[in-house]
Amino acid sequence: MLNLTNISVSFGGRDLYKNISFQINNKDKIGIVGKNGAGKSTLLKLITGDQQPTSGSIQKQNMLTVGYLPQELKVNSSNSILGEVLTANREVFDLNKRLDQINSDLTIRTDYESDSYMKLIDELTELNERLNHLDADNQQKDAELLLKGLGFHQNELNQAYNEFSGGWKMRVELAKLLIQKPEVVLLDEPTNHLDIESIQWLERYLVQYPGIILLISHDKTFLDNITNRTIELANGKAYDYKCNYSKYIILREEEIITQIAAKKNQEKMVKHTQELINKFRAKKNKAAFAQTLIKKLDKVEEIEIDQLESDRIKFQFPDPTHAGKEILKIKSLSKNYDQKIIFNDVDLSISNGDKIALIGKNGMGKSTFIKSIVKDIQYDGEIELGHQVMIGYFAQDEAQKLDQELSVFETIDEVAVGEVRKKIRQILGSFLFSGDDVEKKVKVLSGGEKTRLSLCKLLLQPNNFLILDEPTNHLDMASKEILKEALLDYKGTLLLVSHDRDFLDGLTEKVYFIKDQNVKTYHEKVSQFIESYYGSILEISARSEEKKTKKGHNKKQLNKQRSLENRISKLEDKLTSLEYELYKSVDAQKVKKLQLEIKETKAEIDLSFEQLVALSES
Repeated sequence: MLNLTNISVSFGGRDLYKNISFQINNKDKIGIVGKNGAGKSTLLKLITGDQQPTSGSIQKQNMLTVGYLPQELKVNSSNSILGEVLTANREVFDLNKRLDQINSDLTIRTDYESDSYMKLIDELTELNERLNHLDADNQQKDAELLLKGLGFHQNELNQAYNEFSGGWKMRVELAKLLIQKPEVVLLDEPTNHLDIESIQWLERYLVQYPGIILLISHDKTFLDNITNRTIELANGKAYDYKCNYSKYIILREEEIITQIAAKKNQEKMVKHTQELINKFRAKKNKAAFAQTLIKKLDKVEEIEIDQLESDRIKFQFPDPTHAGKEILKIKSLSKNYDQKIIFNDVDLSISNGDKIALIGKNGMGKSTFIKSIVKDIQYDGEIELGHQVMIGYFAQDEAQKLDQELSVFETIDEVAVGEVRKKIRQILGSFLFSGDDVEKKVKVLSGGEKTRLSLCKLLLQPNNFLILDEPTNHLDMASKEILKEALLDYKGTLLLVSHDRDFLDGLTEKVYFIKDQNVKTYHEKVSQFIESYYGSILEISARSEEKKTKKGHNKKQLNKQRSLENRISKLEDKLTSLEYELYKSVDAQKVKKLQLEIKETKAEIDLSFEQLVALSES
């Protein structure tokens, strides 16, 4: 399907990679991994043709369709989000647009016997036949399913694209890519703006996707669940493994061990040969032999030991200051934005040593909850800090608060005290700043480097209550492991927001779940919570069956659940028929009647679905 042959890419005299070659075959699902700056995004741009290699060639099968989701957002649209997704398939969009124009014209025309009127009717018939051939009815249904799977509600589908934040727009762009069903899907950090529920939906979708997938992600669980092949870009080379990320790490470490052993043997051989050369060089009868040994040494190619992406230095927190038994107490917390209620009468407390994951859909109030605690926003109710509590807060925009004119070293030197000041270079090394990197100005650092520096600065302070809002955004695998290991050893209290399941797993013992304008507490690890809640919310009926078995749900409740499921199915069929009738209709009164019926049917579907969710949770 795709062949990359002897690809080299250079920037400013530096080789990003040199003479890398590999083939991409049908049904390959490939994880592209490597440190930040290794050239992962560049590789995707080479495949799309947005960037050209310095040398080498890329051969694609004729008519191969490629879809690409970059990290950057460049779209500006006044369409509704549903309309924007439907524009992705241009022909269907143009046909529907013309269909709407004709229907609009026909509703105000009264010259039913005229040639121009009959021409419009003929065109209307042709348009409907073409749309039927293109399965256009299912285009809208598919678009709605994609958007709902990615976290949008039915009542949001007709809202303007430009009313949504950048993160939600990226979800629309992802839906636009997927609805086209390209043969090759290229995804660059698709989970960055998703919550856990949407990530799990996307996983299921991509696992079943029939085409090729090339995926860049720093989410280990996401990679493991989707990919069947891993390509690491490192040291200017491409390392290709027919397995997922976790298995690749094991195989790669085994290779490194073999390289180290071979390197030691080579060093012994070189040392022994050099000793022989030194011994025989001055002897006339052995000079020729010494020259032979010298030539032999000149031909030896030094074995290089590859550096794993996971290579790192351990970081340790300074001991936090002592705090009282109760860290935080919240009474009757309420918060509104305009007419939208975010929290209503929330009560909870956090004890010393608690390790808590704060989970919920995007837009439900995770950041609002945290900002209330740190007094960044106004709220109703009471939030009281315990005795001698010192908060260390990492916001999503923390990197923007750094002094751009300071160097990396100076940034840390500002907060380092005591013996720590003697270890600044070592500490920065644990956050992947080495050599001359520590002298760089903050203003020239990448987004990921600034995030690492901000974390390092925060973690060096003796805070006893850490509040971290998406700290792993822009971090590569190695940086995340450094942070996770440090947090595992942290002796203070932790409140953590993250959509990275592998990062959260084993790090917290309690879950705060934001739902229905409240914060519900679950005394379990994140992996257990996800399995029991998110893992099955995607299949509500299956979850209801499981809960029925566990809690002894009676027959009446099960019958009610089945009745609701049947009702939803029939309503969705009715909606499809009504929408098809609307496309065919040329009568103005009938159009209005159909539009009203469609609106009422959608409302009935939403209500029935909400009842089913409530029933499955009871």
